[in-house]
This record gives sequence, structure tokens and C-alpha cells, in this order.
Amino acid sequence: MNELTIIKNLIYEIRGQKVMIDRDLAELYGVETKKLNQAVKRNIKRFPVDFMFQLTDEEQKELVTNCDHLKNLKYSYQNAYAFTEHGVTMLASVLNSDKAIEINVQIVRAFVQLRQFVLEHKDLTKRFQELEQYFINYCKDNEADKQRIYEAIDLLMDRTKPAKIGFKAD
Repeated sequence: MNELTIIKNLIYEIRGQKVMIDRDLAELYGVETKKLNQAVKRNIKRFPVDFMFQLTDEEQKELVTNCDHLKNLKYSYQNAYAFTEHGVTMLASVLNSDKAIEINVQIVRAFVQLRQFVLEHKDLTKRFQELEQYFINYCKDNEADKQRIYEAIDLLMDRTKPAKIGFKAD
């Protein structure tokens, strides 16, 4: 698995935003989570609420349930921080190292690819809806054909949905 794929697998949807968790970022940057969070707190003005937020108990519990590699969060005395794409970008200036810059470039690329997939998916959804409307009109007198077409479209739509990690997406 290449690095870009690994990073994309560490992007979650929480509160309707694509985010990365402080522990995953710290591991990517090769620093302790505590050190990453200390650097953020020293530069807190660079991390407004739309760049970073702390998970609620419920969000952290759901994350631990859905992500095997984050099981240790279950025993953490403090809830994890989630960084949006902008927050991750800001981390490069706070963790001013060559590795941080290199990893940030990869993370930004991963966010861009995910955004592009979502845009392509919206177009696909629109095309399926148009196709569905066409067949509804075409098969208005044949209920069996209409049902088979609905089932086929539902199957196709299900296969094109991006994987979601819960967390109140839409």
C-alpha cells in the first residue's frame, strides 16, 4: 500500500467534515501525540474551531469502535483532537521539520483526491437519477420491469457510495 493510500485511510468524517486524528498525525510525523498537541497549544491562535476540534466522548467512543488501530484511545484520559484539512496544513508551520512538510504534501494530496471523488460521485448520482426517471417513463405500464430496473439502479448506487465511518455525515 502506498503512502497516499495509507493517508486516505486515516481520513474520517466527523461532524460532516473530513478530518484526521491527532494520534494518526503524530505517528505520520514521527512525534509523540503529546508533543504534537503541545505544539498546537503553544500556537493555538493558528487553530480556530474550523481547523481543529476536540472529540466528544460519544465521537471518541464511536471512533474506537470503528477503527481497530485507535483502540488505545479508549483508555486515554483526554479525548483526541480532530484536524480538518486546513488544520493539518497549519501543522506544517507548527511542526517545522522536513518530515512534517513532506507528510503535509501527501496529506493535502489525499484530501484533494477525496474531494475530487465526492464531486465525481455527485455527477454519478445525478446521472443515475436521470436514468431512473427515463425508465420510470419508459416502463410506466409494466410493474415487473420497473421493479427490476429499481433494483439494478439501487445496486449500482450502493457500489458507488464512498465508505463512511459514521459520525453524522449528511
